[in-house]
Formats: sequence, C-alpha cells, structure tokens
Amino acid sequence: MTDFSTSLRIAATGLHAQTARMRVIAENLANADSAGHTPEEDPYRRRVPTFRAEYDRELDATKVAVGRLAYDMSEFTTRYEPGHPAADDTGYVRYPNIDPLIEAMDMREAQRTYEANLNVVSVTRQMLGQTLDILRG
Repeated sequence: MTDFSTSLRIAATGLHAQTARMRVIAENLANADSAGHTPEEDPYRRRVPTFRAEYDRELDATKVAVGRLAYDMSEFTTRYEPGHPAADDTGYVRYPNIDPLIEAMDMREAQRTYEANLNVVSVTRQMLGQTLDILRG
C-alpha cells in the first residue's frame, strides 16, 4: 500500500507544480498590456516559474518542488503612442516583454503535464481498488 501512497504523493507534487506554473502564465497574460505610468517606470516584467528536484526521505523518492520565480530579462517591447502618459521624448511607450503565443504554448505544456499527473492519480486509484477487491477475495 505504501507504493500506492508514494505514487499518489509524487503525482500530487506534480499537480501542485503545474498549477503554480499555470497561475504565473495567467498573471503574465493578464499583464501583457500593462505599461508604466511614467516614461521612467518599467512595465510589468514577464515571470518564469522554476522547479527543482527534491528528495523526500519519508517517501524515499524524488519529487518536484516549485522554486523561486525568475524574471525574463529580455527587452521590453515598444509602441509608438505619443499621447500616452508613459511615452518617452520620442513618443514610444515600453510594454511588457510578453509574447502571448509563447505564453499559450507554455500553458498547453503545463496543461498536458497536469493531465499526465492526474492520470497517474487515476490509474493508482484504480489499481488500489483492484488490489482491495483481490484481498477481499
């Protein structure tokens, strides 16, 4: 029974990690058009979740853990909007370094990884149920 418990707990850490990843992607998308209020103020900077392998002595297994959020240090995009309060002397406004296509691909990958972990939970529950049926025999 401990093997079932171990696989459930490892899958749960995967579910947690992908949930955190999807939350960061959603935050990035929500702020994709958030310019600063003044020309000197930086706009929102894209965030990227990090993960690390973590050994769990209780499980005697390695599981995934959510690490710190990293900032994407790529250049901000600019748009010519001379009437905007955040426009510089040349009329350009800096916008976040977020590409909605990349965020959509990252979201799809996170969704598929989440579904894979969910399938592990589902199959483990089925196997546990079948084991109990055999033991009841």
